[in-house]
Amino acid sequence: MNVSVVLFTADLRLHDHPPLRAANEADEVVPLFVRDQGVADAGFAAPNRLAFLADCLGDLDGGLRERGGRLIVRSGDVVDEVCKVVAETDADEVHMAGDVSAYAQLREQRLRRALESEGRRLHVHDTVTTAVTPGEVTPASSDHFAVFTPYFRQWSQVHLRDTLAAPRTVRVPRGVGSEELPSRSGVPGLSEGLAAGGEAEGRRRLSSWLRSGISAYEDRHDDLAGDATSRFSPHLHFGTLSPVELVHRARAAGGSGAEAFVRQVAWRDFHRQVLAARPAAAGRDYRTKHDRWRSGHEAQEDVRAWKEGRTGYPIVDAAMRQLGHEGWMHNRGRLLTASFLTKTLYVDWRVGARHFLELLVDGDVANNQLNWQWMAGTGTDTRPNRVLNPVTQARRYDPDGAYVRRWVPELAAVDGPSVHEPWKLRGLERAALDDYPDPIIGLSEGLARFKHARGRD
Repeated sequence: MNVSVVLFTADLRLHDHPPLRAANEADEVVPLFVRDQGVADAGFAAPNRLAFLADCLGDLDGGLRERGGRLIVRSGDVVDEVCKVVAETDADEVHMAGDVSAYAQLREQRLRRALESEGRRLHVHDTVTTAVTPGEVTPASSDHFAVFTPYFRQWSQVHLRDTLAAPRTVRVPRGVGSEELPSRSGVPGLSEGLAAGGEAEGRRRLSSWLRSGISAYEDRHDDLAGDATSRFSPHLHFGTLSPVELVHRARAAGGSGAEAFVRQVAWRDFHRQVLAARPAAAGRDYRTKHDRWRSGHEAQEDVRAWKEGRTGYPIVDAAMRQLGHEGWMHNRGRLLTASFLTKTLYVDWRVGARHFLELLVDGDVANNQLNWQWMAGTGTDTRPNRVLNPVTQARRYDPDGAYVRRWVPELAAVDGPSVHEPWKLRGLERAALDDYPDPIIGLSEGLARFKHARGRD
């Protein structure tokens, strides 16, 4: 009997899974997940993601068992552990999804060499973690698009593959050893409001949102208090939902909301094709502005206030507190907090990106790092010196202050839009807010410093 291995990475699902479909054509298949020591060594094993991962692995194992199989879990170096499983089962082939980070590309190269040296084959499948393969659409003069709009025009013309049904049966060789599945309960330091993970939860959320959320997405996705985003980002990060399926089902639903949502999926693919072409952008400026960021003692207190949600700007503080409580933040909040740190406080974008990766359950190298660079003006933004005014943005996207009052309870008694500028309150009203700080910097001061640093004053 011939045996194949399917190596799960950031694709923890059974529906629409090309590597699993291909591996399952063998007489027997080993569904394998390796708890990668390299991820922990690099500092990416954040508690919120470990807990969500545990949910996903438990759900994946349950789905496989319903089909007669089970998930094999190992820990260590991915290449070593895959080769051990291949040797134990005499597997002919290994199937896995392609990925774009420098680490993932190196892992793939190492695994291919190791398998080929033993006469085995590695098959890497595209469009598992993206809707369109990085590099499939390119401009005439470069290996990737540096501007989203022309990328989106070409991306929209790509014919997506059909979605694949989950397998009916999965036949796993007898006797393959596995570690116990990890448990969320064994992970310390979690955000209190961390959402549940797993494919079943992702598909439940998808069905609900297609029924009642997608039609209003264009009008409401920036509404901070309305919380009308899809919240699919953790499921896309862990691959419990398929980007290809999301685009197909959104287009089938139709309407302006669906079109706006598909555009967001394209943004995710856009960042992946940038990172695939420029892996160093995960830690270096994509387009340097030769910034001399404030750092060390000069910025220490400001960074602490930003992390704790104590900047004195309620909309910024609300978003940062949501991050701490949920391990997730509304996309508009991400833009506002990133602009405030990099443009108003003039602190290196890497400081903010690192803090986000410590907490975000959807902490994704491509999206996180390149969105931070976009907002810092060192990435793909065609207006690198734009600054988001937190008061103006608050009035626009949280007009009656409901979002702020939800996350900054010190301001719960302040009515209406006044909650966005509590420093303007007088007398007893301001005295009642003595636990809430004054702004750590004036917006005009921050803007002037940024313009001077960028040579635009």
